[in-house]
Amino acid sequence: MIHPEQPRFLPISQEELRTLGIIQPDIIIISGDAYVDHPSFAAALLGRVLWDAGFSVGIIPQPDPKNPETFRVLGKPRLFFAISGGSVDSMVSNYTAAQKRRSDDAYSPGGIPKRPDRAVLVYTDLVHRLFPETPIIIGGIEASLRRFAHYDYWSDSVRQSVLADAPADLLVFGMGETTLCTIAKRAESGIHPRNMHDIPGTVWKIPPKQVQKLDMEHICILPSFAEVRDNPDDFCHAHIIITGNQNPYTGRPLLQRHPKTVIIQNPPSYPLHPHEMDRIYDLPYRREKHPSYEKDIPALEPVRFSVIAHRGCYGNCNFCALSLHQGTIIQSRSRASILREIASFRKIRGFSGIVSDVGGPSANMYGDSCPAWEKNGACTDRECITCSSVRSGIHGYLDLLDEAEKIPGVKHVFIGSGLRYDLIPHDKEVIKRMVRHISGQMKVAPEHITQTVTTMMNKPDGSDFEQFRVLFEEVQEGKKPRQYLIPYLMSGHPGCTIGDMIILAEYLRDTGLYTKQVQDFTPTPMTTSTCMYATGLDPKTRSPVHIPKGAEKRIQRAILHWRDPAHQSLVREGLIQAGRKDLIGTTSRCLIPERKRGEIMENRKRNQYSSKRPPGSLSHN
Repeated sequence: MIHPEQPRFLPISQEELRTLGIIQPDIIIISGDAYVDHPSFAAALLGRVLWDAGFSVGIIPQPDPKNPETFRVLGKPRLFFAISGGSVDSMVSNYTAAQKRRSDDAYSPGGIPKRPDRAVLVYTDLVHRLFPETPIIIGGIEASLRRFAHYDYWSDSVRQSVLADAPADLLVFGMGETTLCTIAKRAESGIHPRNMHDIPGTVWKIPPKQVQKLDMEHICILPSFAEVRDNPDDFCHAHIIITGNQNPYTGRPLLQRHPKTVIIQNPPSYPLHPHEMDRIYDLPYRREKHPSYEKDIPALEPVRFSVIAHRGCYGNCNFCALSLHQGTIIQSRSRASILREIASFRKIRGFSGIVSDVGGPSANMYGDSCPAWEKNGACTDRECITCSSVRSGIHGYLDLLDEAEKIPGVKHVFIGSGLRYDLIPHDKEVIKRMVRHISGQMKVAPEHITQTVTTMMNKPDGSDFEQFRVLFEEVQEGKKPRQYLIPYLMSGHPGCTIGDMIILAEYLRDTGLYTKQVQDFTPTPMTTSTCMYATGLDPKTRSPVHIPKGAEKRIQRAILHWRDPAHQSLVREGLIQAGRKDLIGTTSRCLIPERKRGEIMENRKRNQYSSKRPPGSLSHN
């Protein structure tokens, strides 16, 4: 095994391999993203972690499926290929909620899309065809959240596990550093990945006839692919088992039969200790795009001088798969490691003294802890957000931000990640300390305001957000320059009606809040909300749930843009359907004006395309 020192950039060409004295890399990572050497980009992080473990790693970023030679650029790896669709599910990256193809990709040079649809399958099929004897490991968000039979919004069908469709040997789910290093070490010892059946954080497969050889006493059997596909109740049943089995300490292996193979998921990887997190983020990332790129990578600039302080989220919002990928246990770095990283920015070209973010999935979960997490993982009900046993780390977090601003050469340290407003103490002094680190706008995510919808989302009731909004505004009194509360909102969620969206619009009108941050609900694999969308049922109660689709979904989104004339035809249609013509007129409480003669045809032309579009995410917490 080679034990190379960390290179300036991980090699992406034969020339760079030769410069490093590498004839054949141990592992080749293929990614749907451009190569940016920054810890926010998975290929760079995993590559450097593997290099730190003693393995030489090459990266093939965004190979062209139409040109097989782009997959041969580094030759054949000694141990295995590691394939990922990139930082975003390729279907989410390539299509809007209305299923319209996107014209840009922030993870590509110049924002020009290069990621194929169903990137994991496309890349894996090509690699297997070109290198049939070389083991293949798949992972990343796309593979992770498609590890079981799942509803696929873009084909409006239940698809098999990606491992059942892909000619791969193992699937790594979740944050894969520990898992991938374990696979590499075992492969180095001569074990083929297809025979690695006991590594936490992996999914493996066997032929159906081999099931009888398994110790079934400790394995939980899920409804099969055919049952999930054909029976909504079985789909819900499988979902409840999968989401309730995410504890790395007490979780059981899960087995799901597919027509030609059997998929088995091991329990998740164990959460990382602070010293393990520190080692990962202390590695020598360049925080730059690879020098071969002439055009900028749009996704880099917002995060270039940001710091990942922790992982995990115990919010468990129904529309978000984050906890199924990163886990519900908060894994925080040490304060010393974070301060070292910020201090290192001073040596990097382009640093102006501004740290754009010190955060994570929800910035103010840094340092949060629970005795149960330390002993045996999250509780079965996974409702940590309302549990008094969870200890808040908010004061330590704010102390960290204040200390970081004392580093010579650092002017400001901001919070750029979203904040869980329901975890911020209703204490003006705490909020004053927090807004000192907000650059003009505090981003929070109530998502909705009506209780029927927030219940379906597993979000706090709208009254909780109103209390926080009032307190925030009180803190702003006499403050110059003042700051603004920016709410992230969602339309089209299961259980949401046009009437609910009108209530939300009225709330925004009355409070003076108006936002462009409206997310049209997109059913992404494995979330509870997607289960509702696919089955029309609440998986916990099996009671029917209203599912907005087609024209109604477009109207719901338009209602939150009621001030934009381009959306007013759809808003008018929604108001009429809901029996709310009282909101059409000239008074201050009306959402849209009465139509004047001559405007009717113009607005109709303007909305002709949007009204005919086909019906439409990992989200903020």
